[in-house]
Amino acid sequence: MDYKKLSEILFPNIKESISYYENEVFPVRNLKPEAKVTRLAPSPTGFIHLGNLYGAFVDERLAHQSEGVFMLRIEDTDDKRKVEGAVETIISSLEYFGLKFDEGVCIEGEIGNYGPYFQSNRGKIYQCVAKYLVENGRAYPCFCTEEELEETRKKQSEENVNTGYYGKWAKDRNLTVEEVQAHLDNNEEFVIRFKSYGTEEGTFEIDDAIRGHLVIHENYQDIVILKTNGIPTYHFAHVVDDHLMRVTHVVRGEEWLSTLPIHYEIFKTLGWNTPIYCHTAHLMKMDNGAKRKLSKRKDPELGLGFYMDLGYHPSAVREYLLTILNSNYEEWRIANPDSLIDNFEFTLEKMSNSGALFDLDKLNNISKDVLLKISAEEICEFLLNWSEGHKTEITQVLNDNKDAVIKLLSVGRNGDKPRKDLMYCEQIFEFISYFFDEYFSIVDKYPENVNDEEVKKLLKAYLNTYDHNDDQSQWFDKIRVISGENGYAAKPKDYKKNPEMYKGHVGDVSSVIRMAIVGRASSPDVWELQQIMGETKVRSRIEKAINN
Repeated sequence: MDYKKLSEILFPNIKESISYYENEVFPVRNLKPEAKVTRLAPSPTGFIHLGNLYGAFVDERLAHQSEGVFMLRIEDTDDKRKVEGAVETIISSLEYFGLKFDEGVCIEGEIGNYGPYFQSNRGKIYQCVAKYLVENGRAYPCFCTEEELEETRKKQSEENVNTGYYGKWAKDRNLTVEEVQAHLDNNEEFVIRFKSYGTEEGTFEIDDAIRGHLVIHENYQDIVILKTNGIPTYHFAHVVDDHLMRVTHVVRGEEWLSTLPIHYEIFKTLGWNTPIYCHTAHLMKMDNGAKRKLSKRKDPELGLGFYMDLGYHPSAVREYLLTILNSNYEEWRIANPDSLIDNFEFTLEKMSNSGALFDLDKLNNISKDVLLKISAEEICEFLLNWSEGHKTEITQVLNDNKDAVIKLLSVGRNGDKPRKDLMYCEQIFEFISYFFDEYFSIVDKYPENVNDEEVKKLLKAYLNTYDHNDDQSQWFDKIRVISGENGYAAKPKDYKKNPEMYKGHVGDVSSVIRMAIVGRASSPDVWELQQIMGETKVRSRIEKAINN
């Protein structure tokens, strides 16, 4: 068989060699020996999810901790799945969470010397490698129609053997040059298939940086590497790109483990070193007491838009992701409460290989801790920026009351036991919305032991004695007096000793006042909130509560 002739028939316009691309276009990178080159390579489908961020965070840490390169490559060879604006969504979403690429696709175009970074623009490179495989008898044209392939699948099912294009079922595997030429003269469409030397029984061994030593069944299928339009399949394109872009570590989900035999055989056939594969565990959640994989259909929290729409601070999401990425992170954070996240040494060895449990409640708790370390001024700015993109109806009211918002966000955040009230923007605005008259409402109920008449009576007494200039101690002393004068114990312990002697205690009276002013049974210190609101607003709220 004259494979050289066959390669020239199939690729008459490809004159470059693999060595040209390896030596002149994409030479070995000038990096330290230990530097890692990683890539995030999503498809532009319009949906970017937590798994992408999870993997990207691993990529970023590996690259930047080793003074390597973190790049963005877009795998856009499937026209049917492309969504307009998806690339911009990918970049802006990842940037929102603090992930910035050193190389590859960016909003302005592309940065770096190993592009193009859109696979759709690398056609000649893939055809060059495909030509080399044909020339060496490891790839061939296949003219089978869909109908013929379907007929083959039916026969395989009847014979109870594995389906696919392999062995005796690969009918175009050994076409002569003359037979190929005859098909071409008939203007028949064809794909290029990789000629596998694997067997159904064969295995190979490989070390995965997360899963350890693996023994896997080898590939035996003659997979398609170039489609009828000359565009490569994912399996072929990513092998070529990872080699020529000098990628050292490939981080991807465990769902890709089943395709590793294909990629491994292509790498070995071309005489290229395989990158270090790092197959991450699925993100799981608890559902009715059982673990299950996060689902795009069932779980809105899988999409990154969920966190952006609610306004989670990127620092909080990064902090949480590290707790599920590395098992020793929480211990490190306890020992280093004020250290920057980048000071933590991330390692692949500490990653779970059995399913990382995603817990929204834990994210919220971590978010409270993270926001406590961010200044009220910065949180206010973050809230404003978020409102402009996600809740425009509150932007003006936030801008008009910026100083008050900063003060509201500051209440109770200092001292030995600071309050941890803030989680994400949607919740933060809800938490402080009582300040704004247009958003104020009575959310909770007055104490059960205080009827409507009693509420009016207590609030009138409070209004009559209210002096905005009172300090916190004077203010609370007056509430104690009101309590005593109206049959409530001035101290909770007195009520506890003799409950039959009182209608309730000072806490009930305080709750009535709190409800009238902020509309909630729980809030930061009422005296501090009154100082921020100002006397006019406080008196107005009390009067409205009395009248209602």
